[in-house]
Amino acid sequence: MNQNEWMNDPLVAGIDKAKLQFLQMLVFESRNLTKEQMIPFLMSVAQKGKASNVSFDDREIETIVAALRKYASPDEVDKINKLMAMKKRR
Repeated sequence: MNQNEWMNDPLVAGIDKAKLQFLQMLVFESRNLTKEQMIPFLMSVAQKGKASNVSFDDREIETIVAALRKYASPDEVDKINKLMAMKKRR
């Protein structure tokens, strides 16, 4: 996936650029993490999000995920799908 290409997709045009940049950090810093490293990483990201007052509603999340899937490799899509499955189990 091109690191910034998804951020210019028309699907995410209505989402604040600061939020997209925050997600950029999440997506690309997490791509080489093992399953065991992912939970502590996500907890850290959640804390950074709270500190920066960054939050996403369900519509934004679904829109962003749709854009990411368009530009992702099959392995990246698999990771996205796993993260979304974890979110639904909460």
